[in-house]
Order: sequence, then structure tokens, then C-alpha cells
Amino acid sequence: MLTQLRVLCAMSLLATCASLAAQDAPAKKDLTPQQQRMSTCNTQATGKQGDDRKTFMSSCLKGEQPAKTTQQQKMTSCNKDASAKSLKGDARKAFMSTCLKG
Repeated sequence: MLTQLRVLCAMSLLATCASLAAQDAPAKKDLTPQQQRMSTCNTQATGKQGDDRKTFMSSCLKGEQPAKTTQQQKMTSCNKDASAKSLKGDARKAFMSTCLKG
């Protein structure tokens, strides 16, 4: 009987501690828009280091689009030209190859 009483007291004490611990746990807060932007930019900056990372993070947090590289500009231009000429299949591939080379 004494053993059962000890077990019952121990279980009661554990249940009380568990409920107190659950009350002390902070509720998960929603991220502010700035925190969400920081998280997104930080993920996109993976692999960048030093000044390159600082520059990227600064422009990303301001909401600026990164400048297109010359290769991206060429691709956009060549794509528009190929579409304007209604090229498809092998003819489009050949045109794009030639256009992107120079």
C-alpha cells in the first residue's frame, strides 16, 4: 500500500511538472515581413562570401532585382529574335547557338 502511494505521488508530481513546462514554452511567433525577406535572401545568398554576399544581401533586402549578366541579356535577346522569326526545332537550336556565340 505504501508503494502504491509513493507511485501515485510521483506520477502526480511528474504530471504537474509537465504541465508547468508546457506553460513556460513560448508560443511560436509569426515572422514579420522583414524577417521573412531576410530568411529568403539568406537562402538565396548560399555560396556567396565576403563583399559579394554583402552586396547581394543589401540589394535583396531592398527588394531590388539583380542586374542581368551579359549572358542573360544575350539569351533574352536571342530568344525574342527566335520567337519573332517563328523558329522551331533544329532551326531554333542552330539560330540560338549562333546568336549566343556572338
